[in-house]
Amino acid sequence: MTSSEPLTLSSAAGPSEPPLRDLTIEGRLKDMIIRDGENIYPKELEELLFAHETVGEVAVVGLPDDKWGEVVSAFVRPAPGRSIDHRELFAYLREHLAPHKTPKHWFLVKEWPLTGSGKIQKFVLRDQWVDGQWAEMA
Repeated sequence: MTSSEPLTLSSAAGPSEPPLRDLTIEGRLKDMIIRDGENIYPKELEELLFAHETVGEVAVVGLPDDKWGEVVSAFVRPAPGRSIDHRELFAYLREHLAPHKTPKHWFLVKEWPLTGSGKIQKFVLRDQWVDGQWAEMA
């Protein structure tokens, strides 16, 4: 299994018992955010945000936090001809998600750090934030 393949977990009543149920996790495991012991899957938030008319591109990243371990953070680039209001996006997500999944930090992106194949390098966004290179949306 690679980190980009879905992970299936099974639970059973005992070692020789058949599984009670399977749980499939979609998305890259290394991108998972752990906030105070709660697992948050960025793909879920990214899909919701991408569905919003003002969002052109998005990356959801866990940023280090002394209290929670990691906090949900959204890096967004507006759709062509649109502007981003992070308060509007916050309210939109709260209609669909539990409060702990809603981003605490919002960042406006002009240019993404990309791999050679054009994928967003989330670890670079995180490292840049740690180095103080990102200012939150006002």
